[in-house]
Amino acid sequence: MSDAVAALERRDWGVLKLLLHPYLHWSEGGVTIRGRTKVLAHLENAAPQGPPDSYELRDGQIYRWTV
Repeated sequence: MSDAVAALERRDWGVLKLLLHPYLHWSEGGVTIRGRTKVLAHLENAAPQGPPDSYELRDGQIYRWTV
């Protein structure tokens, strides 16, 4: 998870994509975005964030991320 936070802070979308599960659930401010492609598009326009409040791995990739 620390690799994902570092990639997010660097805005390194190529590295971050490899760490995120294709069916990712990203919850932030009461809104959930589903799917790695949609989450990456959201993050490109969002302010950088720190670590999540909680997360879940599936198949070695981040499947759920809650801020």
